[in-house]
Amino acid sequence: MKMIRAIVRPEKAENVAESLAAAGFPALTKMEVYGRGKQRGITIDEIHYEELPKTMIMMVVEDSDVKGVTDCIQTSARTGHFGDGKIFVTDVEETYTIRTGEKGL
Repeated sequence: MKMIRAIVRPEKAENVAESLAAAGFPALTKMEVYGRGKQRGITIDEIHYEELPKTMIMMVVEDSDVKGVTDCIQTSARTGHFGDGKIFVTDVEETYTIRTGEKGL
């Protein structure tokens, strides 16, 4: 199993969630976050913004689904400009459903 964390523009988050659901990946967690990338914020006129609002989408999927999920996120979140975001994929050793105690997805 893999955990996928995608940091995307807030205005693209709903588009990403809808695209994932349409592709057969409806389960996810979204949270509002703040951060900066390589560009270290943004300057507009004379005002410099160190950290920008973003949305983090987290989900755990089977190893075989990683490419489909990451492709879907990239396609639905991309604007072609700085700040489109980043996707992180990490290993997940175990999962448990709290209500039932069931192990696994």
